[in-house]
Amino acid sequence: MDLLCVLDFHRVEMMLPIQSKINFGAAPKKRALFPQKDLCHKKHIVNALPIPVLRAIHQTGNGTGSQIHRQENEDRIVKEEIMARILRINTRKKTHSFEEPGADLAALGGRGLTSRMVLNEVPPTCHPLSKHNKLVVAPGLLTGTAAANSGRISVGAKSPLTGGIKESNSGGILSQKLARLGIKAVVLEDKPEDSGFSLVVIKKDSVEILPADEYVGLGNNDVMGRLWDTYGKRVGVMSIGPAGQQRLAAACINFADPNGRPGRAAGRGGLGAVMGSKGIKAIVVDDSGAGKVPVADPEAFKTANKRWVEILKGHPVTSQGLPAYGTAILINIINEAGALPTKNFRSGRFEYAQDISGERIAEVIEQRGGKTKDGCHPGCVIQCSNVYHDKDGKVLTSGFEYETIWALGANTTIKDLDDVAMLDALCDDIGLDTIEMGVTLGVAMEAGLIPWGDGKAAIDLLKKVRTGDPLGKIIGNGSLFTGQALGVDRIPVVKRQALPAYDPRAVKGQGVTYCTSPMGADHTAGYAVAPNILKVGGDVDPLKKEGNVEVSKNLQIATAAVDSTGLCLFVAFAVLDTEDGVQTIVDLLNAQYGLSLTPEDVVKLGVSILKDEHTFNQRAGFTKVHDRLPDFFADPLPPHNVTWDYTEEELQQAKQYD
Repeated sequence: MDLLCVLDFHRVEMMLPIQSKINFGAAPKKRALFPQKDLCHKKHIVNALPIPVLRAIHQTGNGTGSQIHRQENEDRIVKEEIMARILRINTRKKTHSFEEPGADLAALGGRGLTSRMVLNEVPPTCHPLSKHNKLVVAPGLLTGTAAANSGRISVGAKSPLTGGIKESNSGGILSQKLARLGIKAVVLEDKPEDSGFSLVVIKKDSVEILPADEYVGLGNNDVMGRLWDTYGKRVGVMSIGPAGQQRLAAACINFADPNGRPGRAAGRGGLGAVMGSKGIKAIVVDDSGAGKVPVADPEAFKTANKRWVEILKGHPVTSQGLPAYGTAILINIINEAGALPTKNFRSGRFEYAQDISGERIAEVIEQRGGKTKDGCHPGCVIQCSNVYHDKDGKVLTSGFEYETIWALGANTTIKDLDDVAMLDALCDDIGLDTIEMGVTLGVAMEAGLIPWGDGKAAIDLLKKVRTGDPLGKIIGNGSLFTGQALGVDRIPVVKRQALPAYDPRAVKGQGVTYCTSPMGADHTAGYAVAPNILKVGGDVDPLKKEGNVEVSKNLQIATAAVDSTGLCLFVAFAVLDTEDGVQTIVDLLNAQYGLSLTPEDVVKLGVSILKDEHTFNQRAGFTKVHDRLPDFFADPLPPHNVTWDYTEEELQQAKQYD
């Protein structure tokens, strides 16, 4: 189906045979994605966002009734553009420099910015750990403002795990601090000639690159604790653990949460290894003395944010389910749907799902004096994070989430909740992606290295990654590497990245996302679970092929745009079910930048980001043969006995945007 017929001028709407819909706002009149007679598109606009839109409309001398071409607005935006600078750190020379973003970067933020910079500046065929790769860290377009749930950060590079482009998204407190310092992105480039590590400290009036000798070898818990002791409580911190220092392909980058714990992570794609290859152990951001992020129309912003909070607090998922039980509320839901991958994707149901469910976790947390409701960054009104205590009442882990619990629990058949929590804590401290590690442990069990369901054996095996033990290095390089080393043929990956917590045979829209996302198997790239299982924003049968390619495609577009704003992806639950959801996000952007964008511009942004990412991957050597699930997914999945039955040609429709 032609995307021009699917994307509404004011909404992304699924025009499916079964008449399922996903609404991103409302409007009485449909228009094509690129209206030919719309004068604001007469000239090429690189990104459908603030500065390029403003300049293009000003240049044409015409608009769409918005009057946003006024000279005073352009002067003000240009002035703010100069304030938002890119900080480049040369990790070989141990020097830094600031620069104003070029015309094709000035209006981008978050994932849009990281992916554009990686496309522009990183040779697609380079080795991911070489001096030619770059690590780009970027706040979103709304980050640093009072907009609810806008504190996410994007980290981008060429992935050591997939070999393609990667954007990994995280919470924490660093993103908002960068935004308040007027830093649009931090770029780590080149590569040290020695094996030492450095610490980067960013303040209002200074950037220091210091020896990190005292932090080398430490886990993320100790690193963040010591940095808070040295630089003050509440500074933003991003750091790598021993896995990143060893440059292992499953290494993540951890971010301090509001409590200074490493419970938030840019987990997927091995970006911790890229940071390790640059010789950077940690980055500290202190925004003391910084002013507020400029807002062009404070009253309009306040009004839009009030409505935004109402939307988030008015939806049952974002106001009740997630705050009460965290993301692990999905354990029982997905298990009941027959889509919870169990024993390395052999079944869609786990016999002991109740033992590791969100409901059970909430009970244990309350019994032990933990915290069932917490935010991963300031300004979060959903509060789906948590703090889980051990049997002695001491903090064991935080940010104990569905994907982690599934990967380290149902996928390995480990049913002891404390063992699952300990594995999560180890991943946070060592700096490992919990999804990749859960699937890797399943592969190790597949090989007979440790027994199925043996939590203590899994803990002992994971600890080997910290020490540099050869077996630990194998495990730390992820599921495909481990399977190859151990002679296993049942390895659930796409583009070398482990599949997340939804079996694609029983959630077909999600399977399309796994196959066709430029990120490799990634549930956040296009969360089709919403209409497939949760019936949020539509109702598309998860067990049938019909309509699920369109579902995935449109959600991938929307997600790419949301990832650029700095908004938490979980806002999508409320947005999908609220008539003015997307329009409210647009209102926030317009008020901040003094513009009159439409939802169409947001759609266009999402498309442009995906095109950037697919272009990079194509240049890196990816073709449609990489958009496949492993062959064993053709086997029936109990309890529904469904199979994966898409053709390559059908899947490619999810990547057709014009």
